[in-house]
Amino acid sequence: MTEKIKYTVLGVMSGTSLDGIDLAICTFTKNQEWEYKIEKSNTLKYPISWKSKLATLHTRNKAILEQTDIQFGQYIGETINTFLNGKQVDFIASHGHTIFHQPENNYTLQIGCGKTISQTTKITTINDFRSLDVSLNGQGAPLVPIGDLLLFPKHKYCINLGGFANISIKKNEEIIAFDICPANIVLNDICKELGIEYDYNGDISREGKIVPTLLQQLNQLDFYIKKAPKSLGREWVEKHISPILKNHKPEDMLCTFCEHIAIQIGKFLADESALFTGGGVFNSFLMERIRFHSKAKIIIPNKELIEFKESLIFAFLGVLRLRNEVNCLKAVTGADRDNCAGVIHQI
Repeated sequence: MTEKIKYTVLGVMSGTSLDGIDLAICTFTKNQEWEYKIEKSNTLKYPISWKSKLATLHTRNKAILEQTDIQFGQYIGETINTFLNGKQVDFIASHGHTIFHQPENNYTLQIGCGKTISQTTKITTINDFRSLDVSLNGQGAPLVPIGDLLLFPKHKYCINLGGFANISIKKNEEIIAFDICPANIVLNDICKELGIEYDYNGDISREGKIVPTLLQQLNQLDFYIKKAPKSLGREWVEKHISPILKNHKPEDMLCTFCEHIAIQIGKFLADESALFTGGGVFNSFLMERIRFHSKAKIIIPNKELIEFKESLIFAFLGVLRLRNEVNCLKAVTGADRDNCAGVIHQI
C-alpha cells in the first residue's frame, strides 16, 4: 500500500483582533518537498454577541470559561458547516481563540472545544496545538515556523503582522522564531478611541506626529532585550503598553506606535527577502515605515496568502500531527524537546 501524500484540510483560525473566523480549505501534496494550494477561503465576521463575549472572557470565572469553550466549539462547527456546504475534507485543524497565554506559569488556553466541533460537523478535528509544548516548558508559540520552513523555503524571513508581529528566520536548514512586538492589538485599541475598528490604510497614522519621549519609552521595554525564545500575549500589553499610551492625541499615538513596530522589525531584516503576511500588511503607512527601517527585500504576496497564511499553516500542522511528525520545534519555543502537538477528536 502506498503512503497517502495528498490531504485536503480545513484550517480554522481566530486571531486576537476578533475580526472573525478565518477558514481555508487547503490541499497538501508531498513529492520531494511539501506543496500547498488554498482552494477556498473566507473570513466570517463575528456577530456582536460573540465579539463582546470573547473580548471579556478572560475576566470571567472557570465555570463560564468551560461552558463558553463548548458553546464556541458549537458555533465554530456550525460556521464550518455553512462554509463547507457539503464539500468534503479529510479533517479539520482548528487553532481556536486564545483567552490566556502565560507560558511562564505553564498555562495557555485556546477555546473552541475540538470534540464539539467534530460532533457538530461529523468530521475528524484536531485542536489544542499549544498546551503540549507549554507542558514541556516551552512557550507554546510561535507555531507557524515549521510551516515557514517546509512550505516557504525561498524566503529567509517570514513575518506575520497580526495582533502581534512575529518572525521566522532561517539559517542553514535551521529556523529560529519569536514574537517581535505587539502590532494590531495596540493599533486597533487606539482606533476604538476614535470610534473606528482599525486605521484603514494607515491614513490616520500618516496624519499624526511621532512623540519622541513615547517612542523612546516603547523601544526601551525589557522584552526587546530578551533573547529568543519569547512570546507575547494580551496580558503583557495590558501591563507594559497600555499604561504609557495615555495623554496623547490618538493620531500621534498611532503614528508613534507604527514607528515603534517598524523599528523593532527592521532590526532583524538585514538581507535577502522577507515575506510579509497578516492584516497589518494592508496598512500602507506601516509598510512604508518598515521598508524605511529594513535592509531586506520586502515581499508582499497575493491577498489570499496575506489573509489566510496562518489558517493554511494550522491546516499543515494538522497534517504533520496526523502523520506523527514533528510540528513544534524546541529551537523556536524553548521546549525540552521537539514535539508533535494537537489533540485528535475522531467522529
